[in-house]
Amino acid sequence: MKKKVTENKRPSWDEYFIKIAETVSTRATCDRGMCGSVIVKDKKIISTGYVGAPAGCVHCDEAGHEIHKVIQEDGTESKHCIRTTHAEQNAIAQAARFGSSTEGSTIYTKMVPCYVCAKIIINAGIKRVVCLKDYHGGKRAKEIFKEAGVDFILLNSEMETYSNM
Repeated sequence: MKKKVTENKRPSWDEYFIKIAETVSTRATCDRGMCGSVIVKDKKIISTGYVGAPAGCVHCDEAGHEIHKVIQEDGTESKHCIRTTHAEQNAIAQAARFGSSTEGSTIYTKMVPCYVCAKIIINAGIKRVVCLKDYHGGKRAKEIFKEAGVDFILLNSEMETYSNM
């Protein structure tokens, strides 16, 4: 009797770590974007972060959003909650706090980072950025990644959307 062999399609490393970033995002305390990030070096997770207010401060879930309007380069207006620290920033801060070097690492994140996060990612020595979805405010981030020689991968061209953009 022959044993039936089932095909198991193992995810690529990028698929594996992006799924973990999606799980990390479920801890987010701001429902706008619900982003999570994972920093990986040599196929090992060195840090994670999700969008939320600084430690000890009131969260959007408790106090509501702190919305600021931003006029984009093309003249369109968008709204951003500034109460929170972004997932990428939190992941980098956690790595620093616990002594894990991010030099030469990869960051996996639910959506393309904002411009500020992109600059922090570059200065943290992260050399590869893998994003699940696009972000309406991510144009400058993509440009500066290219300028700085950071390998940028967008797995899905779908734009991340949320209420009250």
